[in-house]
Amino acid sequence: MTTVTLIPGDGIGPEITEAVKAIFAAAQVPITWEEENAGQTTFDAMGELIPQSLIDSLERNRIALKGPITTPVGKGFKSVNVQLRQKFDLYANVRPAKTTPGIKTRFDNVDLVLFRENTEGLYAGLETFDERLGIADSIARVTVEGSHKIVRAAFKYADKHKLKVTVAHKANILKAAGRIFLEAAADVSKEYPNVVWDDKIIDNMCMQLVSKPEQFQVIVTTNLFGDILSDLCAGLVGGLGVVSGANIGDDMAIFEAVHGSAPDIAGQGLANPTALLRSGLMMLQYMGLFEQASRIEKALEKTLLDKNSCTRDLGGTASTSEFAQHIISNL
Repeated sequence: MTTVTLIPGDGIGPEITEAVKAIFAAAQVPITWEEENAGQTTFDAMGELIPQSLIDSLERNRIALKGPITTPVGKGFKSVNVQLRQKFDLYANVRPAKTTPGIKTRFDNVDLVLFRENTEGLYAGLETFDERLGIADSIARVTVEGSHKIVRAAFKYADKHKLKVTVAHKANILKAAGRIFLEAAADVSKEYPNVVWDDKIIDNMCMQLVSKPEQFQVIVTTNLFGDILSDLCAGLVGGLGVVSGANIGDDMAIFEAVHGSAPDIAGQGLANPTALLRSGLMMLQYMGLFEQASRIEKALEKTLLDKNSCTRDLGGTASTSEFAQHIISNL
């Protein structure tokens, strides 16, 4: 049995977390949960966003599943997600986007994985604000080391699965930062001679994704561009409620629901647990539990084909727990 840190989060987080726990238990997944929390709920109860007990749990277990977290709105509060990524150097944000039978979208042949640099860029926190002049300066820090790490992660994945890599950038305008990222791709490509790769300017990349997404397999880019593209790609396959996400470093990984905490529907049994469940399946694959991950994924896909078994956002009438029970029945 492997111990995994479980972070339920805020809003609908506890509900979808319970659904995932029930499905994993029914599938006899060999893990033990160590539950800790962070975010708005924790701040209200304990006066801190990220308690030391959570940090200790993460350092001890080195793997976690996290529900949606709310960062209190107010001066001085830094995103919990960003803090965890930077503290543990979870430099690779990995976001698959794949068409699912049973979820109707404009496209029926999307199958790609986006690798987003997760710790630098415009989210490095290097900001100043001159109130007298009314000027805010935000510095996008892009490093040679950071660029090589995320590009290498993408190329390693592409090499393993025999896929093509596309590097998204804005080197035509961001001469220094764009050059660093493109040079990192050129350098890393020498380590993976069997990987075919190309590059696209970010604005053209967006247009190509919404017109012919099937041409892309692995995309790698910097932090802000990746933040935008990952949500765009989610929209191609049904939205944030049905896609998975992971924050991966060299020796730690946090798998997470990438949607918000939806406080307006919290506690009503309306939440769709698919995103957190799929993130959990990514976690099982990371742990080498491929058989269990495949079995649950097939049960999920079978459930999604029956609209009566789905939650309201998917066109059905099932509650969160009922949806989970339908998946369990299909195991």
